[in-house]
Amino acid sequence: MDTANRPPRSRGIYLLPNLFTTGGLFAGFYAIIAASVGDYSAACIAVVVAGVLDGLDGRIARMTGTQSDFGMQYDSLVACMVLFPIIFSFGMAPALVMYHWSLVNLKDISPMAGKFGWSMAFLYAACAALRLARFNTQTGTVDKRWFVGLASPAAAALMVSFIWVCSDNALSGATMKWIAPVITAFAALMMVSRFRFFSFKTLPWGDKVPFTAILVAVGVFVALALNPPAMLFLISLGYACSAPIQWLWQRRKRAPVED
Repeated sequence: MDTANRPPRSRGIYLLPNLFTTGGLFAGFYAIIAASVGDYSAACIAVVVAGVLDGLDGRIARMTGTQSDFGMQYDSLVACMVLFPIIFSFGMAPALVMYHWSLVNLKDISPMAGKFGWSMAFLYAACAALRLARFNTQTGTVDKRWFVGLASPAAAALMVSFIWVCSDNALSGATMKWIAPVITAFAALMMVSRFRFFSFKTLPWGDKVPFTAILVAVGVFVALALNPPAMLFLISLGYACSAPIQWLWQRRKRAPVED
């Protein structure tokens, strides 16, 4: 057959990876809707689902050979904040869920405290956007074993797991209104920090893992089954604190020993 007479190849998009991306978008949007009506547990679960889908879409595309420029751009948009009024999973959604749950209660103290509350929510959303912009500019130049700054899905997990564990233990947002700004600011600043967080894209000990690692993984799954909100909060908080602790430990080792 003459190749010159062939019809032009369709320039469509791949369905499967973009379905995962769209699912993450829907989960983030649903989280905001749930938070606006006071269903904070459902909002937290929706953000966690968005994080899982965000981790799957790129891997599905690589496994099935369906990567495309459209998919990469679409995934980059849905990973943070986007065109009004669509709001994304790891920037606006956690910020607004935290604001509706707890930060809004600061306005009962004073007008200035109320401004401080929504400013903390905006700080998180802005840092999520900056984190995504820096990640996109560093693609291909940074060691894949590490993230420079806390990844936005991990920051979102810290935010929503804190809300989830408090709601699960009957602690209202009004009660936690002094701790919520600390969690929000910590998650925001970790995203734009220069700390190196392990990315889990490669294993530090190679392809094979020791037998104890399997036992630890089983223990984590059992703990998640027994108390998902508490375990998710401990894991996300531990991961968020791991890089600063490692940095302080290395500085301590490099410091000169005094007589």
